[in-house]
Amino acid sequence: MSTLEVVHGPRFRSARARRRIHGERAAPRPIHAKAPLRVSFAGGGTDVPPFPAQEGGLVLSAAINRYAYGALAPRSDGVIGVESLDLGLSVEHPSEDELVFDGRLDLVTAAIRKLGRGGFDLFLHSTAPPGSGLGSSSSLVVTMIGLLCEYHRLALTDYEIAELAYSVEREDLGIAGGLQDQYAAAFGGFNLIEMDGEKVVVNPLRIPDDVICELEHNMLLCYTGRTRQGDHIIDDQRARFRAGEAGALEGLRMQKRLALEMKDALLRRRLNDFGSLLGEAWEFKKRMSPRITTDFIDEAYTAALAAGALGGKVTGAGGGGYMLFFCPFQRKHRVAEALTRRGGVVAEFEFAPRGLATWSVDA
Repeated sequence: MSTLEVVHGPRFRSARARRRIHGERAAPRPIHAKAPLRVSFAGGGTDVPPFPAQEGGLVLSAAINRYAYGALAPRSDGVIGVESLDLGLSVEHPSEDELVFDGRLDLVTAAIRKLGRGGFDLFLHSTAPPGSGLGSSSSLVVTMIGLLCEYHRLALTDYEIAELAYSVEREDLGIAGGLQDQYAAAFGGFNLIEMDGEKVVVNPLRIPDDVICELEHNMLLCYTGRTRQGDHIIDDQRARFRAGEAGALEGLRMQKRLALEMKDALLRRRLNDFGSLLGEAWEFKKRMSPRITTDFIDEAYTAALAAGALGGKVTGAGGGGYMLFFCPFQRKHRVAEALTRRGGVVAEFEFAPRGLATWSVDA
């Protein structure tokens, strides 16, 4: 019989205890981890530097039951093997090799360089592709950091995990993006995330269970069929903000206001208002850059509203990825049919109350 032990969250307080059996050091065991992806309701873009430092960012988001998964199996020869199911890539680093960025799984390389190497095999998989708008790349980095912290017996807080993930993506590799995704993956649940350029504060929201069930009852995800990678949307948005373009500034500032209004609507159980505000957030988001929307997105959005959706938006930077809609349940099937006829791939989802989790299995 096998025993299963789970650590919920990234603090790893029982790591040493789990490695000892009857007072003796146990053989290294495989470590597994997962971190949730997220949907962003309002505030996206205000987390992208330099806006947080100059005006303060504010994002309302929630983790969902889509995950980045990872497994680490220790090995005794000092070799590091990495396999990415999503990218169809496998690499191996002999113990004497220097870890360099070569364009092959650089996110993994950066995380290992940050936390320390060893001998192990890594297997990684996400339920959404990079550029999908669900924060999958950041969730994958959070998952890797969870695995490596458990392997090296590092006790880190949720904030420290998220900060390391941000450093790996944005600083070490220079990948354009904001601050929200790493914190959503580490913390899980519904959060109002504040950023001022020097620190990030995550405010967990205590949304009643019946409100969460009703949201799940009435919401849809629609995959547009393409990702935003290569569209330089974030660079364009940043350039318009720096240039002081009126439309971009109004769009960003309204995102903060709408994040607060939507938080209030959730806590006061005004879900139809929440759905309408979702659409308002989308209208102002499009002002931040003309690259955020596409003909397909515009046509899908118009069709969804005509079929009964109260509001919706693209869940990430834009240009593709996933769209999120709020629909009265009795009209939800009609909205799904309208989106499917236009080539969208529709899915229901649930919210994820927990962030990063790691666990080990004794055979």
